[in-house]
Formats: sequence, C-alpha cells, structure tokens
Amino acid sequence: MESEHLPSFSLAGRVALVTGANRGIGRGVVDALAAAGAVVAVTARRAEDAEEVAEEILAAGGSASAHALDVGDIGSIRSAVGDVVDRHGRLDVLVANAGLGANHPALDVVEQDWDEMFDVNAKGLFFTAQAAGRVMVAQGAGRIIAISSQASLVGIRDHAVYCASKGAVNQLVRVLALEWGDRGVTVNAVAPTFVRTPGTAERLDDPDYLRGVVDRIPVGHVGTIADVAGAVVYLASDAAAMVTGTILPVDGGWTAQ
Repeated sequence: MESEHLPSFSLAGRVALVTGANRGIGRGVVDALAAAGAVVAVTARRAEDAEEVAEEILAAGGSASAHALDVGDIGSIRSAVGDVVDRHGRLDVLVANAGLGANHPALDVVEQDWDEMFDVNAKGLFFTAQAAGRVMVAQGAGRIIAISSQASLVGIRDHAVYCASKGAVNQLVRVLALEWGDRGVTVNAVAPTFVRTPGTAERLDDPDYLRGVVDRIPVGHVGTIADVAGAVVYLASDAAAMVTGTILPVDGGWTAQ
C-alpha cells in the first residue's frame, strides 16, 4: 500500500558521515545506517580503523567508504568532509558521535581535564557540524544528528565537566537548527542513558555499580547500542522531516524523574 501518510525510514542512496565510527555507539550507528540503505562514510582518527569497518560493511553487502577524521583538528575535519563530497558528490547526513567521557570530582578537576573534554565534545562537534552544514545548506537539504547524553539534561555527581560539555552540545543543536532550518537542514541530538559498550563494560560489569545505575532507570535496565542507533536512523529519515532543534532522550525514563 502506498500513501502520502505513511512515514519513510529508508535512507537509500543517501550519504551519511559518522564520526568516531570504529567502536561502541558509532560502530552500531554505521551498521544501522547501512542497513537502512545509506552510503556510509566511516571516519576514525586512524585511517586503518575506518578502513576495517568500511570493509566489514562492504562484505555484508552495504555501501561504505573510509576516511581519517580527528575532531580535535579543524583541518582534519574540513579535509575529511571535502573527501566525502569529492568521493560521493554530496553529504546528506552527519552523525557527530565522536566524544570523550570521564569522571571528574569537581574539586579534582584540572585545566587539562576541562580543555580536553570541551575540545572534543563541544568545539569538535561544532566545527564538524559547520563543515557539514556548509555542504548541506548549499544542497538545500541535510540532517545533522549529535550524540549528546542524559548528562546534558540532569546533573550527575562527579561529571561536572562532562555534563557541561554535553549541555553545550544541546545549545549548539538548538542554535544551528534555528539558523539552518529554512535552508532544508535539520539539527537534532540523541541523549542516551548508560549504554553497554566495550568502553562501559568494566563499570557496568560491577554488580554494585550496575545496581546503582539501573535503580535510576524506570524501564529497569541499561540501554543498548541498537536503542541509540534506532533513534539516529529515525532522525536521519524523511519520517523526522518536521523534527529539528530537539534533544531526544533514549534513557528509559531517567530524565522524566
């Protein structure tokens, strides 16, 4: 059945660039985008890491290319975005996933902790979005999705710097959505709760730590990479054409409390 009222989640033929795509949430997002039909521009700081993922996508029947991109280096950002456009002729989706996470009791924070976190989570995200946004505005269409965090919406002990950096992400999303909305570009963020990844496994495998986390999540369990990837595919698709400037919590109800 065909109807103008049926939403489309297909990304067939669209070019999607994912930062930090070689592990964790970024790796899952790459798989989900490829499964939805996108041509995925896999990026990582090391070219060989991006190439390994791209080869796996191609072997599974998807479409992908590999590019080195360090979000801490503005020149690297601009070069990678240019390479993607040169290779594929356009850029339809940016998933700004690359980020840092760390615990810092506020009294122990040093300047380097602050600078490193903001250089990646806020500055790196902004200049990646800017580079992609220039392409998308010229095209008259595009989707930008930032990976934020529930820590951008509520305070979490020992995460002052992280919470602040992800709060900055949300404000950047809102402003860019206002500036580029009438040019066909939507800008949104996904804000996950604790998600089991290779990077979080050590903490979440501690029964006491896990219990303390799950007690705060109304659905009774931590998130999965697929939970986050599903939200990304939705925001990248035509089904979300009227959604912009939005922070979408994927948090099992944590921030509803």
